[in-house]
Amino acid sequence: MQLLTSENRKKTANVLFYIALTIELVLMLVEKSEISFPYESHVFRVTFLLTLFAVLIMKHDLKEWGVMAAILAIAAYSYVSSGKNDMLRLALFLMAARDIELKKTMKYAFYICLVGVLAIALLSVTGLIGDVALTAGYGRRGGEETRYVFGFGHPNTLFSSIYALLLMWIWIYGKKAGILPYLVAVASAAMLVFLTDSRTGMLVLVITMMLAILCRIFSKLANMKWPYFLGWLEVLVAACVLAPMAAILANSIYNGGWNPWGNKIWNFENKINYRISNLYYGADNYMALFKNWKLFAPRGNESFFDIGWVRLYYWYGIIPTAIIIAAIIIVIYQSMKERDVWALILIASLTIYTLVEATFVTRYLGRDFFLLIAGVYLGKFFSNLFRTKNTKNINDTKDTKATKGATNA
Repeated sequence: MQLLTSENRKKTANVLFYIALTIELVLMLVEKSEISFPYESHVFRVTFLLTLFAVLIMKHDLKEWGVMAAILAIAAYSYVSSGKNDMLRLALFLMAARDIELKKTMKYAFYICLVGVLAIALLSVTGLIGDVALTAGYGRRGGEETRYVFGFGHPNTLFSSIYALLLMWIWIYGKKAGILPYLVAVASAAMLVFLTDSRTGMLVLVITMMLAILCRIFSKLANMKWPYFLGWLEVLVAACVLAPMAAILANSIYNGGWNPWGNKIWNFENKINYRISNLYYGADNYMALFKNWKLFAPRGNESFFDIGWVRLYYWYGIIPTAIIIAAIIIVIYQSMKERDVWALILIASLTIYTLVEATFVTRYLGRDFFLLIAGVYLGKFFSNLFRTKNTKNINDTKDTKATKGATNA
């Protein structure tokens, strides 16, 4: 019976989760490189089973089982509807991450990614695998450009890999880092922008580093509520206003309809590399347009385009995306309870980035390092929610018994 103790369950589940996490991280690094690996779907099944076993081993009360069953039922229907098992894998990954040691696991993911990124770059510099730079037409200046890739196949892939490392560094070390580490981080960000020539990346990195430095200098910001309220507002505006607006404009600028900017929209489109137009031309059967969004995405929605928030609606549907948005809102709430303004910085940065890039809307869970924080904080939220209700019921019962005892006396 010793094998069934809560502590042994927790240890076993965490071992299974670490194995799944390691596989996902390594697979993500292989995918980012120019190494061909045709067995991804089989590996996804392995990590799915590992997280499933971890969740089944973990201890849950009846209400937790109810919430998990509801989420998994929706994720399963998303799989049936769209043919993508991403929501099932995502849900189980988050559930299995509940009891991990968060900082230790984030460091583990950070150093695996750091070693992997350096290895890919080294292989390209030595001429073994991949190109150091790539000359191609990127659709920005009307001709060919040479941009550095260091084995990652595309400058945006290189950018997103280092960007993820910088975000992980901010969460792990940003709270206590001194002037020198921050100078190194800023210099790394500047070098990254120079090498990849990413205009979008430059804006996102400037905002991210400014927020990190601001929170490092004014540490009391973590204890205030208004930054977290702004985080909620940012997520809701990006996901529920700007993304639908882009999907509406993508149709109206070509077919007539709502367009308050008139011909000025084309100046804006030119600056953002025609990302809105790509919603019209980039998706088969125009399914990325707002008018064609479904509660659950149908099979065949497999196209790629840059606006990540729209890709969520297009790939998975309105209901799965709404659940993801709700989960992010809950994570911000739990960050406020934990006074973790550094998680809020990551959410703020990724929210902006996902408006213009879809790097983190992916079937590769290893890319989404933030899932580690989300899994732990969602677990804490629901545990506290159920514990609070259970405690209230127990206290009410005790009060009732005490009242009856006093009356009988």
